[in-house]
Amino acid sequence: MRHSLTIALLAAGLASCATVPAPLQGQYAATTPRDARADGQQVRWGGEIIKVEPMQDTTCFEILARDLDASARPTGRDASQGRFMACHAGFYDPEEFDRGREITVVGQVSGTDHGKVGQFDYAYPHVNASAVYLWPKRPLYVRSPYYYDPWLYGYGPGWGYFGPGWGYWGPPVIIRDRRPDPQPAPTPRGK
Repeated sequence: MRHSLTIALLAAGLASCATVPAPLQGQYAATTPRDARADGQQVRWGGEIIKVEPMQDTTCFEILARDLDASARPTGRDASQGRFMACHAGFYDPEEFDRGREITVVGQVSGTDHGKVGQFDYAYPHVNASAVYLWPKRPLYVRSPYYYDPWLYGYGPGWGYFGPGWGYWGPPVIIRDRRPDPQPAPTPRGK
């Protein structure tokens, strides 16, 4: 019980410290791509990248919309809010902005793009993006029931996977890329 309470308090403390990155700050309409209107409303939407299409002087992103958390980052794999297209001036490399990465955009809804999802005709709300923010990859957390701790951390009575009892238990193992994931900037064509 104490561990659960401690974890809940830590999570609440971290959530209260969440800050929105500078390019994404501001007040925006609480609409989703499913109920968007092409009336020039300012939006902050995010989700998972489906496809990136560099063009002559802009790059367009097809995005599967997700709810945003307190820091404007897309939440996990919850229910989708539809799809939308966001275009921003400059070149964004499809290798950096690859499928499945989390992205948040800020901009103005300016119409509807029509395309196909499989054989289905789909109307995408179109956003003229003033800011595009690619989120760093989330670390992969692995917790194994066969975790071995040479210092016997967690050996003895306590809370395990199936309730109180004896056994080995310890912190999750965190696997992450050690290289920093810098925010790529758009590069204008012809330079």
